[in-house]
Amino acid sequence: MSSPQDSRYDLDAIREEIFTLGTATLYEASGMDCLLSPALRPAWPGAALVARALPVTTAAGDNLALHLAIEQARPGEALVVDAQQADHGYWGEVLTAFAQARGVVGLVILGGVRDVRDIAARRFPVFSTSIALAGTSKDDAGEIGAPMRCGHAVIRRGDVIVADHDGVISIPDDAFATVVSRSRERAEQETEYMRQLEDGASSVTLYGFDRDGRR
Repeated sequence: MSSPQDSRYDLDAIREEIFTLGTATLYEASGMDCLLSPALRPAWPGAALVARALPVTTAAGDNLALHLAIEQARPGEALVVDAQQADHGYWGEVLTAFAQARGVVGLVILGGVRDVRDIAARRFPVFSTSIALAGTSKDDAGEIGAPMRCGHAVIRRGDVIVADHDGVISIPDDAFATVVSRSRERAEQETEYMRQLEDGASSVTLYGFDRDGRR
């Protein structure tokens, strides 16, 4: 697998295309168990993210690891945080400003965030499992950069995180080019299916279903 410093795929060059393809198409085309927890939702309407992952694990109710991770992050990375799904405000406007100054481009967190209005004003993409006001301690340095599991996916540093209104997925860096190619083919096929449906075709026929429940 290629390293984050020596990636074989330029995300900046195709970011808008990835947003257009969307997580649903990428997921279906990948053939992988790459779904993160469905409890993750955008913190503000329209948030979307394509970035390389920096995995972070922190103790419940403690956000010291997030401060440390921002210091260690490479520009263009997003933090993907296992905060034990605790309903604390691990992240707010201060960490958003710090992250943006360091080139961190987004956050995916199994845990809570707050200052949502300010985060939205900064257009910083955040996906969390809750909006929560409760404060945090700063005693546990956690773990930064080690592989972590979230939902069906194992996330490693440099994997590609894609998040939008449908959900969040993580695609291994060395598989991403193939997934993008398959996603383009799938999108073209679906465009043709939509044309045929609008002309009166049946989805049962298009997808080759048997009417007795077999395919």
